[in-house]
Amino acid sequence: MDAQATAKILRAFEQMPDPRARNRHHQLINIFTIALFAVICGADGWVAVTAYGHAKFEWLATFLDLSRGIPSHDTFNDVFARLNPEAFEACFRQWMASVVQLTGGKLVAIDGKSLRRSFEKGWDKSGMAHMVSAFVQANRMVFAQVKTEGKGQELSAIEQLLGMIDLNGAVVSIDAIACNRNIARKILQARGQYVLQVKGNQSILEARLAATMDDARRDHFAGLASDYHEQVDGDHGRIETRKLWVCWNVELLGEAGRDWPGLRAMILMQRTRDVDGKISTEQHYYISSLDRRTKAKRLAEYIRGHWSVENNLHWQLDVSFREDERRIRSGHGAENFSRLCRMGLNLLKEEKTQKTGIAIKRQICGWSNDYLLKVVFS
Repeated sequence: MDAQATAKILRAFEQMPDPRARNRHHQLINIFTIALFAVICGADGWVAVTAYGHAKFEWLATFLDLSRGIPSHDTFNDVFARLNPEAFEACFRQWMASVVQLTGGKLVAIDGKSLRRSFEKGWDKSGMAHMVSAFVQANRMVFAQVKTEGKGQELSAIEQLLGMIDLNGAVVSIDAIACNRNIARKILQARGQYVLQVKGNQSILEARLAATMDDARRDHFAGLASDYHEQVDGDHGRIETRKLWVCWNVELLGEAGRDWPGLRAMILMQRTRDVDGKISTEQHYYISSLDRRTKAKRLAEYIRGHWSVENNLHWQLDVSFREDERRIRSGHGAENFSRLCRMGLNLLKEEKTQKTGIAIKRQICGWSNDYLLKVVFS
């Protein structure tokens, strides 16, 4: 691999401002490249990143300027602790925009995750980093992410995230915490559509929505514009039945539905689980800006797709990248290392020739430089 090839994948990150005013013994793009490659190959901290650099020195030196050697783990720690996370995120989004298109009604699921060991002082966990990510369900990739001021403070981060992304043609789903008029308005302003779960934080809307949909269901939606979809899945003694009703007569919500930007649909999702004969049923209510051209089957796919963020992002970050065990605590280090992991996860998912899990793919990258290049340049 030559410098031109390296620049092809990393050119989106070459514009990141270097946080060091002086003592720049190592170029920022070289530090970034080594860190990214090391994370893909299994590094879970700066000591491991430096160890990877030394183990792969001869190969890395064929396309990076390593005349000053491999940076120490203190250098990696210092640079990423001081690196502006907003500048890093802007480069990340620029790269993702060239990889993933959001048109065609693709689902963008927005959800948050705490970095459990990222607090700076062992006796004060209030400084724990909490990341909110926009996850493109069709590609199973993180499209963008921002840090919140802490768990329970996601709203401002979600608003910031929505202001960063051109959602033209996409459908956004968010948990009930973000079900408010301002969030709905920002999604529409970004040229997207929304599917928002309604729960206790909108108690008046929830009560009216539940009463309206339950009454309409008992009357079989007579005289109303509606649609219905049912799906049954079963495996290992567990059967789950999902029933979805959608009604587009939002005027039935009365005052509770007024002033909601773009509101066009009321949705009821009923999930019944039969686990070895033990049956449980729960109902969830949603509102959406999607009109009657989007049928119940498609709405059910959007709602179920939002749940996939747990399995396809959070679970993989915890299990394959050991995110909850990581002890990076200084400055912006935890947030920036998290972004390296999400970038690595995106690249590993995009490479399809190896029919194995993410953890094994990372091991193969560490064993085979050729496969690592295939992952990075796929």
